[in-house]
Amino acid sequence: MTTVVLLGTLDTKGREYEFVKGCLDEAGVDSILVDFGVLSDPDVTPDISAYEVARYGGANLDDLRFTREDSETRSTALATMTRGSIAILKQLRDENRCDAVFGLGGSGGSSVISEVMQSMPIGVPKLLLSTMASGNVGGYIGTKDIAIMYSVTDIAGLNRVSRPILRNAAYGIAGMAKGISTAEIEDKPLVAVTMFGITTDGVLRIVRKLEEHGFETIVFHANGSGRAMEELIDEGLINGLIDYTLSELTDYTFGGAFGAGPDRMEAAGRMGIPQMIVPGGCEVLNFGPRETVPEKYDQPERKIIIHNPLVCAARINAEEGVKLGKLIADKLNQAIGPTAVMVPLEGLDKYQAPPDGPWIDKEKDRALFDSLRSNLREDISYTELHDYINNFSFADAVVETFLELWAEYQKESV
Repeated sequence: MTTVVLLGTLDTKGREYEFVKGCLDEAGVDSILVDFGVLSDPDVTPDISAYEVARYGGANLDDLRFTREDSETRSTALATMTRGSIAILKQLRDENRCDAVFGLGGSGGSSVISEVMQSMPIGVPKLLLSTMASGNVGGYIGTKDIAIMYSVTDIAGLNRVSRPILRNAAYGIAGMAKGISTAEIEDKPLVAVTMFGITTDGVLRIVRKLEEHGFETIVFHANGSGRAMEELIDEGLINGLIDYTLSELTDYTFGGAFGAGPDRMEAAGRMGIPQMIVPGGCEVLNFGPRETVPEKYDQPERKIIIHNPLVCAARINAEEGVKLGKLIADKLNQAIGPTAVMVPLEGLDKYQAPPDGPWIDKEKDRALFDSLRSNLREDISYTELHDYINNFSFADAVVETFLELWAEYQKESV
């Protein structure tokens, strides 16, 4: 039977969880109630008690009980119960007893529940009903597919307002759980492709050509979601990579708005999957609204472009291009799988679209390309084409080279 794991603090929200559990029963879904509350023993009987959660977290629950809100014991208790909940959820997944995860809470409960959900694989339904959902929820989501629903009221009682909200949430997670348990998964190799609005035309062509050759594709917007892509590669869910847009690396290196952390461009090499690298968008340093551009970049030679009211960009210079080229090469030099680089000399994105793109600057581009090529491992293929990144001819050449890498990878895997 489809099973939803209910994760929460039953010492303060027992009635609400009992109501949700009843809704799941009505929806024809089994449930496992996990308690991570530390204030007191609950009136509702959980399937997995807080004592057991604490034990999985490496502590005795009695030692975690606290009475003062400012007590250091609170943070220790939350960390311990989070650790224990993660361990229990992993065990339930291994036992095929967790098709989805649901939780409801305020600030403290939401922080624990969301961290546990972030430990779960992509594709496992996750729904958090939270009082915090009306604000910035980035910290609760992280890089995972967590659905967050606003509770409107505090989760402290059952009434004509809270009941339908709780019921909707319960039936929502029940539907997600049933859907994932009956879904058919196509057994096609999955190739990740990175894209920005200014490299979209080339990427869409690549997606079409890859699908014609029997691949599935997953496209990542280069606005920081590269972190999620790297995690999925490390989890073994992605079989190949065409890294067509590298602006996240530029942003992280020089303080832009859309960086993806220090580990960007490393997972594919570490996992040994075939990777085709194109330095699309490498000259783009992104910021928020025009007034957020730091003074050192707010200079005429940077040729600031206002992409939209919330995003603008500055062009990197030759010195920064040299640093970036070496960084890319250093990361690729660690790769243990088939790797190639292809460079479009007639423009890295729409800002450099021929014949008169505002950021066309062969000298600055050459500094980047020469640095990349000179620092690259000799056995990694490096090709320059007199073509523009969004031309179908260039995209087709990238796909052709990727297919060669894929064939090499398949041969080595036999």
